[in-house]
Amino acid sequence: MNSPTIADMERRPTAWQGVEMQKRIKRRYASERRFKALGLAAILMSAGFLAFLLIVMMSNGFRGFTQTELPLEIDFPAATGGASASQFEGQNGLANMQSMGLQDIVNNSIEIQYGADGKDLFSSGGWTAVGSEILNNPDMVEQKTIIYLPVDAALDVAYKSDGNEEAEARVEQLGDQLSTGFNWNFLISSDATDPMQVGIWGALKGSLITMFITLLLAFPVGVLAALYLEEYAPKNRITDLIEVSINNLAAVPSIIFGLLGLAVFLNLFGLPRSAALVGGLTLALMTMPVIVISGRNAVKSVPPSIREAALGIGASPLQVVFHHVLPLALPGILTGTIIGMARALGETAPLLMIGMRAFIATPPDGVTAPATVLPVQIFLWSDEVNRGFVEKTSAAIIVLLLFLLTMNALAIYLRNRFETRW
Repeated sequence: MNSPTIADMERRPTAWQGVEMQKRIKRRYASERRFKALGLAAILMSAGFLAFLLIVMMSNGFRGFTQTELPLEIDFPAATGGASASQFEGQNGLANMQSMGLQDIVNNSIEIQYGADGKDLFSSGGWTAVGSEILNNPDMVEQKTIIYLPVDAALDVAYKSDGNEEAEARVEQLGDQLSTGFNWNFLISSDATDPMQVGIWGALKGSLITMFITLLLAFPVGVLAALYLEEYAPKNRITDLIEVSINNLAAVPSIIFGLLGLAVFLNLFGLPRSAALVGGLTLALMTMPVIVISGRNAVKSVPPSIREAALGIGASPLQVVFHHVLPLALPGILTGTIIGMARALGETAPLLMIGMRAFIATPPDGVTAPATVLPVQIFLWSDEVNRGFVEKTSAAIIVLLLFLLTMNALAIYLRNRFETRW
């Protein structure tokens, strides 16, 4: 029996109700259901991992914004020999407070109230909180006053979660004397060796200065480069090489830019090590290719009719670009800027290469002052042995996320503000 020819098969109608066709349709529907199930499972798994990460981070992080405290009664008239409130007012208040031996006064009061080993209950730098209270309320030096001071890090960990046996025994012994208060010091201080005294303000200020320098350099240079390459540059081998180089730079590991910053800005130009200026320059080099690529795509998406209409009414090529093309491409450019700046904000490797992992005890007061940034500060705290730094690390991550969300929200607002629909 002869097999059917191709022409016979083309003329033969499809038996949609046939057994074979029904099997094929069922297999297709089953394959589609499996694909939907796998997609849903992938989404649920991703959401589960994200929820687990946020829950763990938030549970530890929120504890970092609080501190365990003990009350301490200080008899200032007896300890100071009758100091007056006027001594601690005005410009000389800080100098007078430092000269009266405040740390010894606090230690003596601790020994009177909690015994010879009482100093082990309190944070080593807790006495500085007494100085802040005096400057805010000088009248307290003329009377007996109860001040709540932060406890030792081990005692703080044992009171909030699980600590060692000795610390837990002390917690049970102190009982209701222990309380929890908001840790304002965490928001206004810088790095320290004691986890009860560390703060995030120094790293946050360093991040603000570094990101400002990065944006100030990368955004205008990246936008102008994108406009030139898309609107003015001739199409030849040189521009093709430049385009390929920019695309490759966007995919280069960030640590390479750190090596470049180390070789150029530190070794060649002699700029100060661990400065926000060097960090901003290094991150600007890393961010610029992303802005150039997104800027070119945004400029390319502007309809040619916009250019032709502007030229038709007598506008110069420069006016066409800056009065018509750039405003319409700005939302897309800002989208690329958001991506680049978000990547720069979370980078640690290039900043470690240029020395921004130094111990910074005071916030930077300029672009050349020693500084650190939030990701590096988180990295340094996560490497500490003391368990008290665990919750401070999570709290710093929360601050970093809030900083990132604020920066992105501002950029998204600007993008929507300049967005034009046609």
